[in-house]
Amino acid sequence: MKEILRKLANAHGISGYEQNIRDIIKEELANYVDEIRTDTLGNIIAVKEGGSPSVMLTAHMDEIGLMVKSIDKNGFIRFVKFGGWFDATLLNSRVVLHGEKGEVYGVIGSKPPHLMKEEEKKKSVKAEDMFIDIGAKSKEEVEKAGIKIGTPITLDVEMKELLNNRVTGKALDDRVGLAVMIEAVKKAKSDATIYAVGTVQEEVGLKGARTSAYGLSPDLAIVCEVAVAGDYPGIDEKESQIKVDGGAVITVADAGGRGLIAQPSMLQWLKKIAEDEKIKYQLEVGEGGTTDAAVIHITKTGIPCAVVSVPTRYMHSGVELISLNDAEEAVKLVTKALEKVHELSL
Repeated sequence: MKEILRKLANAHGISGYEQNIRDIIKEELANYVDEIRTDTLGNIIAVKEGGSPSVMLTAHMDEIGLMVKSIDKNGFIRFVKFGGWFDATLLNSRVVLHGEKGEVYGVIGSKPPHLMKEEEKKKSVKAEDMFIDIGAKSKEEVEKAGIKIGTPITLDVEMKELLNNRVTGKALDDRVGLAVMIEAVKKAKSDATIYAVGTVQEEVGLKGARTSAYGLSPDLAIVCEVAVAGDYPGIDEKESQIKVDGGAVITVADAGGRGLIAQPSMLQWLKKIAEDEKIKYQLEVGEGGTTDAAVIHITKTGIPCAVVSVPTRYMHSGVELISLNDAEEAVKLVTKALEKVHELSL
Protein backbone atom coordinates (compact mmCIF):
# COMPACT_ATOMS: atom_id res chain seq x y z
CA MET A 1 0.00 0.00 0.00
CA LYS A 2 2.87 2.36 0.75
CA GLU A 3 4.13 2.14 -2.82
CA ILE A 4 0.66 2.74 -4.26
CA LEU A 5 0.36 5.80 -2.03
CA ARG A 6 3.79 7.02 -3.06
CA LYS A 7 2.84 6.74 -6.72
CA LEU A 8 -0.42 8.61 -6.15
CA ALA A 9 1.02 11.33 -3.91
CA ASN A 10 3.96 12.05 -6.19
CA ALA A 11 1.70 12.33 -9.24
CA HIS A 12 0.40 15.77 -10.16
CA GLY A 13 -3.19 16.79 -10.81
CA ILE A 14 -4.99 19.94 -9.73
CA SER A 15 -8.75 20.29 -10.05
CA GLY A 16 -9.79 19.74 -13.65
CA TYR A 17 -6.42 18.22 -14.61
CA GLU A 18 -6.58 14.77 -12.97
CA GLN A 19 -5.45 12.63 -15.94
CA ASN A 20 -2.26 11.36 -14.25
CA ILE A 21 -4.27 10.11 -11.29
CA ARG A 22 -6.87 8.46 -13.52
CA ASP A 23 -4.07 6.56 -15.26
CA ILE A 24 -2.76 5.19 -11.95
CA ILE A 25 -6.21 4.09 -10.77
CA LYS A 26 -6.86 2.37 -14.10
CA GLU A 27 -3.52 0.57 -13.92
CA GLU A 28 -4.10 -0.57 -10.33
CA LEU A 29 -7.68 -1.79 -10.75
CA ALA A 30 -7.67 -3.15 -14.31
CA ASN A 31 -7.35 -6.77 -13.17
CA TYR A 32 -9.82 -6.48 -10.28
CA VAL A 33 -12.96 -5.04 -11.91
CA ASP A 34 -15.21 -5.80 -14.85
CA GLU A 35 -15.29 -2.37 -16.45
CA ILE A 36 -13.48 0.95 -16.22
CA ARG A 37 -14.85 4.09 -17.85
CA THR A 38 -14.47 7.85 -17.63
CA ASP A 39 -17.56 10.03 -17.59
CA THR A 40 -18.14 13.41 -19.21
CA LEU A 41 -16.71 15.47 -16.33
CA GLY A 42 -13.64 13.24 -15.93
CA ASN A 43 -14.59 10.95 -13.03
CA ILE A 44 -13.13 7.47 -13.39
CA ILE A 45 -15.62 4.70 -12.59
CA ALA A 46 -14.42 1.14 -12.01
CA VAL A 47 -17.30 -1.34 -11.87
CA LYS A 48 -17.15 -4.64 -10.03
CA GLU A 49 -20.33 -6.39 -11.08
CA GLY A 50 -22.55 -8.10 -8.54
CA GLY A 51 -26.02 -8.07 -7.13
CA SER A 52 -27.93 -5.77 -4.85
CA PRO A 53 -27.16 -3.48 -3.12
CA SER A 54 -24.96 -1.23 -5.21
CA VAL A 55 -22.20 0.61 -3.35
CA MET A 56 -20.46 3.76 -4.54
CA LEU A 57 -16.96 3.71 -3.05
CA THR A 58 -15.25 7.00 -3.74
CA ALA A 59 -12.26 9.30 -3.14
CA HIS A 60 -11.31 12.48 -4.94
CA MET A 61 -8.37 12.65 -7.34
CA ASP A 62 -7.61 16.37 -7.40
CA GLU A 63 -5.13 18.24 -5.22
CA ILE A 64 -5.07 21.90 -4.33
CA GLY A 65 -2.84 23.87 -6.68
CA LEU A 66 -2.34 27.03 -8.68
CA MET A 67 -2.87 28.31 -12.22
CA VAL A 68 -1.03 30.92 -14.27
CA LYS A 69 -3.03 34.16 -14.32
CA SER A 70 -0.59 36.55 -16.02
CA ILE A 71 3.04 36.92 -17.11
CA ASP A 72 4.76 40.31 -16.85
CA LYS A 73 7.29 41.71 -19.33
CA ASN A 74 10.21 40.59 -17.15
CA GLY A 75 9.05 36.96 -17.04
CA PHE A 76 7.52 36.87 -13.56
CA ILE A 77 4.33 34.84 -13.28
CA ARG A 78 1.26 35.70 -11.24
CA PHE A 79 -1.17 32.96 -10.26
CA VAL A 80 -4.57 32.16 -8.81
CA LYS A 81 -5.22 29.56 -6.13
CA PHE A 82 -7.19 26.39 -6.79
CA GLY A 83 -8.60 25.16 -3.49
CA GLY A 84 -8.21 26.15 0.14
CA TRP A 85 -4.68 27.41 0.57
CA PHE A 86 -3.36 29.18 3.64
CA ASP A 87 -1.22 31.77 1.87
CA ALA A 88 1.72 31.54 4.28
CA THR A 89 2.35 27.92 3.24
CA LEU A 90 2.96 28.98 -0.36
CA LEU A 91 5.76 31.49 0.11
CA ASN A 92 9.24 30.25 -0.86
CA SER A 93 7.87 26.94 -2.16
CA ARG A 94 9.28 25.20 -5.20
CA VAL A 95 6.66 24.47 -7.86
CA VAL A 96 6.12 22.57 -11.09
CA LEU A 97 4.44 24.32 -14.01
CA HIS A 98 2.83 21.77 -16.32
CA GLY A 99 3.36 23.51 -19.64
CA GLU A 100 2.69 22.60 -23.24
CA LYS A 101 6.31 21.47 -23.70
CA GLY A 102 6.62 19.58 -20.43
CA GLU A 103 7.39 20.37 -16.82
CA VAL A 104 9.08 23.64 -15.91
CA TYR A 105 10.31 24.32 -12.38
CA GLY A 106 10.02 27.56 -10.49
CA VAL A 107 9.97 29.15 -7.05
CA ILE A 108 7.38 31.33 -5.36
CA GLY A 109 8.89 34.63 -4.27
CA SER A 110 7.88 37.98 -2.84
CA LYS A 111 9.44 41.21 -1.68
CA PRO A 112 12.32 40.23 0.66
CA PRO A 113 12.09 41.14 4.38
CA HIS A 114 15.29 43.19 4.03
CA LEU A 115 13.38 45.74 1.95
CA MET A 116 10.13 45.68 3.89
CA LYS A 117 9.04 48.48 6.15
CA GLU A 118 8.43 47.57 9.78
CA GLU A 119 4.65 47.52 9.38
CA GLU A 120 4.99 45.21 6.37
CA LYS A 121 7.07 42.71 8.35
CA LYS A 122 4.27 42.35 10.88
CA LYS A 123 1.80 41.20 8.24
CA SER A 124 1.54 37.84 6.54
CA VAL A 125 2.39 38.01 2.83
CA LYS A 126 -0.72 37.42 0.72
CA ALA A 127 -0.76 35.19 -2.35
CA GLU A 128 -1.71 38.19 -4.50
CA ASP A 129 1.66 39.73 -3.61
CA MET A 130 3.63 36.62 -4.58
CA PHE A 131 4.93 35.58 -7.98
CA ILE A 132 6.66 32.63 -9.62
CA ASP A 133 10.20 32.91 -10.91
CA ILE A 134 11.28 30.26 -13.44
CA GLY A 135 14.54 32.02 -14.19
CA ALA A 136 13.22 33.68 -17.33
CA LYS A 137 14.28 37.16 -18.43
CA SER A 138 11.15 38.07 -20.41
CA LYS A 139 7.52 37.19 -21.12
CA GLU A 140 8.58 35.81 -24.48
CA GLU A 141 11.03 33.43 -22.84
CA VAL A 142 8.32 32.12 -20.51
CA GLU A 143 5.97 31.51 -23.41
CA LYS A 144 8.72 29.85 -25.43
CA ALA A 145 9.13 27.40 -22.54
CA GLY A 146 5.49 26.37 -23.04
CA ILE A 147 4.03 28.35 -20.14
CA LYS A 148 0.84 30.23 -20.99
CA ILE A 149 -2.11 31.76 -19.19
CA GLY A 150 -4.03 28.78 -17.78
CA THR A 151 -1.02 26.52 -17.18
CA PRO A 152 -1.68 24.37 -14.06
CA ILE A 153 0.86 24.45 -11.22
CA THR A 154 1.59 22.04 -8.37
CA LEU A 155 4.08 21.86 -5.53
CA ASP A 156 7.43 20.22 -6.26
CA VAL A 157 7.29 17.77 -3.34
CA GLU A 158 7.81 14.00 -3.08
CA MET A 159 6.53 11.69 -0.37
CA LYS A 160 9.09 10.86 2.31
CA GLU A 161 9.08 8.30 5.10
CA LEU A 162 9.30 9.45 8.71
CA LEU A 163 9.61 7.60 12.02
CA ASN A 164 6.93 5.24 13.35
CA ASN A 165 5.54 4.19 9.96
CA ARG A 166 4.48 7.75 9.16
CA VAL A 167 4.89 9.55 5.86
CA THR A 168 4.73 13.14 4.67
CA GLY A 169 4.06 14.68 1.29
CA LYS A 170 1.77 16.78 -0.84
CA ALA A 171 -1.76 15.76 -1.83
CA LEU A 172 -2.20 13.08 0.84
CA ASP A 173 -5.60 14.79 0.82
CA ASP A 174 -6.95 12.77 -0.83
CA ARG A 175 -4.45 10.39 -2.42
CA VAL A 176 -4.46 8.31 0.76
CA GLY A 177 -8.24 8.03 0.33
CA LEU A 178 -7.65 6.74 -3.19
CA ALA A 179 -5.11 4.24 -1.88
CA VAL A 180 -7.64 3.01 0.69
CA MET A 181 -10.29 2.71 -2.03
CA ILE A 182 -7.97 0.79 -4.35
CA GLU A 183 -6.83 -1.63 -1.65
CA ALA A 184 -10.40 -2.28 -0.46
CA VAL A 185 -11.58 -3.09 -3.99
CA LYS A 186 -8.68 -5.50 -4.41
CA LYS A 187 -9.26 -7.26 -1.09
CA ALA A 188 -13.03 -7.31 -0.65
CA LYS A 189 -14.83 -10.60 -1.27
CA SER A 190 -18.24 -9.09 -1.85
CA ASP A 191 -21.18 -10.09 -4.03
CA ALA A 192 -22.56 -6.55 -4.08
CA THR A 193 -22.17 -4.26 -7.07
CA ILE A 194 -19.27 -1.92 -6.41
CA TYR A 195 -18.66 1.38 -8.19
CA ALA A 196 -15.15 2.57 -7.30
CA VAL A 197 -15.09 6.23 -8.30
CA GLY A 198 -12.17 8.62 -8.45
CA THR A 199 -13.91 12.00 -8.45
CA VAL A 200 -12.73 15.25 -9.99
CA GLN A 201 -12.82 18.83 -8.73
CA GLU A 202 -13.63 18.11 -5.07
CA GLU A 203 -11.35 20.89 -3.83
CA VAL A 204 -13.24 23.51 -5.83
CA GLY A 205 -16.83 22.57 -5.09
CA LEU A 206 -17.43 18.79 -4.84
CA LYS A 207 -18.28 18.82 -8.53
CA GLY A 208 -17.36 15.32 -9.68
CA ALA A 209 -19.15 13.65 -6.78
CA ARG A 210 -22.34 15.49 -7.65
CA THR A 211 -22.42 14.33 -11.27
CA SER A 212 -21.15 10.76 -10.74
CA ALA A 213 -23.59 10.04 -7.89
CA TYR A 214 -26.44 11.32 -10.05
CA GLY A 215 -25.40 9.12 -12.94
CA LEU A 216 -24.82 5.97 -10.89
CA SER A 217 -27.67 6.37 -8.37
CA PRO A 218 -26.21 3.76 -5.97
CA ASP A 219 -28.06 2.30 -2.99
CA LEU A 220 -25.39 3.65 -0.61
CA ALA A 221 -21.99 5.31 -0.68
CA ILE A 222 -18.75 5.20 1.29
CA VAL A 223 -16.34 8.11 0.90
CA CYS A 224 -12.64 7.54 1.65
CA GLU A 225 -11.10 10.77 2.92
CA VAL A 226 -8.79 12.49 5.40
CA ALA A 227 -9.71 14.02 8.75
CA VAL A 228 -8.00 16.87 10.57
CA ALA A 229 -5.82 15.47 13.37
CA GLY A 230 -5.64 17.54 16.53
CA ASP A 231 -2.73 15.91 18.35
CA TYR A 232 0.00 18.50 17.81
CA PRO A 233 0.95 21.95 19.16
CA GLY A 234 -1.41 24.81 18.41
CA ILE A 235 -4.63 22.78 18.48
CA ASP A 236 -6.70 22.52 21.64
CA GLU A 237 -8.21 19.12 22.42
CA LYS A 238 -11.68 20.69 22.36
CA GLU A 239 -11.11 21.65 18.69
CA SER A 240 -10.24 18.14 17.52
CA GLN A 241 -9.80 14.89 19.39
CA ILE A 242 -8.69 12.97 16.31
CA LYS A 243 -5.25 11.43 16.79
CA VAL A 244 -2.66 10.06 14.41
CA ASP A 245 -2.34 6.30 15.13
CA GLY A 246 -5.79 6.43 16.71
CA GLY A 247 -7.23 4.38 13.87
CA ALA A 248 -9.69 5.02 11.07
CA VAL A 249 -12.08 7.93 11.47
CA ILE A 250 -15.85 7.55 11.06
CA THR A 251 -17.66 10.84 10.47
CA VAL A 252 -20.80 11.49 12.50
CA ALA A 253 -21.28 15.01 11.08
CA ASP A 254 -19.11 17.66 9.47
CA ALA A 255 -19.22 21.39 8.74
CA GLY A 256 -21.40 21.86 11.81
CA GLY A 257 -24.16 19.85 10.14
CA ARG A 258 -24.09 21.89 6.96
CA GLY A 259 -22.29 19.06 5.16
CA LEU A 260 -22.96 15.41 5.98
CA ILE A 261 -25.09 14.25 8.88
CA ALA A 262 -24.60 10.51 8.72
CA GLN A 263 -27.68 8.37 9.13
CA PRO A 264 -27.67 6.54 12.49
CA SER A 265 -28.08 3.18 10.75
CA MET A 266 -24.90 3.80 8.73
CA LEU A 267 -22.97 4.77 11.84
CA GLN A 268 -24.13 1.80 13.88
CA TRP A 269 -23.31 -0.55 11.00
CA LEU A 270 -19.73 0.74 10.65
CA LYS A 271 -19.14 0.84 14.41
CA LYS A 272 -20.36 -2.73 14.81
CA ILE A 273 -18.09 -3.92 12.01
CA ALA A 274 -15.10 -2.16 13.59
CA GLU A 275 -15.83 -3.59 17.02
CA ASP A 276 -16.55 -7.12 15.77
CA GLU A 277 -13.38 -7.15 13.65
CA LYS A 278 -11.24 -5.38 16.28
CA ILE A 279 -10.48 -2.49 13.92
CA LYS A 280 -9.23 0.68 15.60
CA TYR A 281 -11.55 3.62 15.00
CA GLN A 282 -12.43 7.07 16.27
CA LEU A 283 -15.46 9.27 15.72
CA GLU A 284 -15.46 12.75 14.20
CA VAL A 285 -17.84 15.66 14.60
CA GLY A 286 -16.41 18.57 12.62
CA GLU A 287 -17.18 22.27 12.43
CA GLY A 288 -15.01 23.15 9.44
CA GLY A 289 -14.71 21.52 6.04
CA THR A 290 -16.76 18.83 4.35
CA THR A 291 -16.31 16.07 1.77
CA ASP A 292 -17.88 14.61 -1.36
CA ALA A 293 -20.42 12.97 0.96
CA ALA A 294 -22.09 16.37 1.42
CA VAL A 295 -23.45 16.27 -2.14
CA ILE A 296 -23.69 12.50 -2.61
CA HIS A 297 -26.11 12.04 0.27
CA ILE A 298 -28.59 14.59 -1.09
CA THR A 299 -28.50 13.34 -4.71
CA LYS A 300 -31.90 12.56 -6.23
CA THR A 301 -34.10 11.28 -3.39
CA GLY A 302 -31.09 10.76 -1.09
CA ILE A 303 -28.24 8.26 -0.87
CA PRO A 304 -27.23 6.89 2.56
CA CYS A 305 -23.60 7.87 2.97
CA ALA A 306 -20.65 7.22 5.29
CA VAL A 307 -17.17 8.70 5.45
CA VAL A 308 -14.12 6.69 6.52
CA SER A 309 -11.02 8.85 6.89
CA VAL A 310 -7.33 8.76 7.73
CA PRO A 311 -6.16 11.27 10.41
CA THR A 312 -3.94 13.91 8.80
CA ARG A 313 -1.71 16.65 10.19
CA TYR A 314 -0.85 19.92 8.38
CA MET A 315 -3.66 19.53 5.86
CA HIS A 316 -3.62 21.64 2.68
CA SER A 317 0.14 22.09 2.70
CA GLY A 318 3.11 20.41 1.08
CA VAL A 319 3.97 18.52 4.28
CA GLU A 320 0.75 16.67 5.08
CA LEU A 321 1.46 13.79 7.48
CA ILE A 322 -0.33 10.50 8.03
CA SER A 323 0.36 7.16 9.69
CA LEU A 324 0.28 4.14 7.42
CA ASN A 325 -1.09 2.25 10.43
CA ASP A 326 -4.25 4.38 10.27
CA ALA A 327 -4.49 3.89 6.52
CA GLU A 328 -4.36 0.12 7.01
CA GLU A 329 -7.14 0.31 9.62
CA ALA A 330 -9.22 2.30 7.14
CA VAL A 331 -8.62 -0.38 4.49
CA LYS A 332 -9.76 -3.08 6.90
CA LEU A 333 -12.92 -1.17 7.79
CA VAL A 334 -13.90 -0.36 4.22
CA THR A 335 -13.11 -3.90 3.05
CA LYS A 336 -15.27 -5.45 5.74
CA ALA A 337 -18.03 -2.94 5.05
CA LEU A 338 -18.11 -4.07 1.43
CA GLU A 339 -18.22 -7.69 2.53
CA LYS A 340 -20.92 -7.13 5.17
CA VAL A 341 -23.09 -4.68 3.28
CA HIS A 342 -26.04 -7.10 3.43
CA GLU A 343 -26.08 -6.63 7.22
CA LEU A 344 -26.95 -2.96 6.76
CA SER A 345 -30.57 -2.11 7.44
CA LEU A 346 -31.52 1.30 6.03
